Amino acid sequence: MARTLPGLSDRLLWSRRHPIGHTARVPLLKDLRVVRSVIDGYGVVATRPFVAGELIADVDGVAWRDGDGVDDRYSLWIDDGLYFDMVDQTRWINHSCDPNAGLETGVSEAGAVWAKIVARRAISTGDEISYDYAFPASLAEPCRCGSPSCRGMIIDEDEMPARSAAR
Repeated sequence: MARTLPGLSDRLLWSRRHPIGHTARVPLLKDLRVVRSVIDGYGVVATRPFVAGELIADVDGVAWRDGDGVDDRYSLWIDDGLYFDMVDQTRWINHSCDPNAGLETGVSEAGAVWAKIVARRAISTGDEISYDYAFPASLAEPCRCGSPSCRGMIIDEDEMPARSAAR
């Protein structure tokens, strides 16, 4: 649950979740706002237009590995056993089977984990930002994106046959 609190800088957002389970203040990102979403729970809308290919946000986060005692549904899978817990507004970006943004992730030569949200197509002011979570079949869950191309499950498109065969 996210809300702004009186007396705090308007550049901070209050979050009840934190990678270690503590309450934390989340830095606000320019050009984005967390709102109640028509897709699910909270979502993130653009406060200005973005063009296709434009960087929407550099994701702020904390890298963690299997065995670190962290289990956070707002974490991105980076590589086998390596995750990136999003600790800024991007953690509230919802899934869509027809997303207007994409996620780019990696590890720098120095070993730093990074993630970026990039516009896949033009995004207007007020549009909800979304990307395809592309969960593996083992983690798939029902989708509520409402897109005409909705797969019915939040699942990697390439794993749809694997899920059907597993039933």
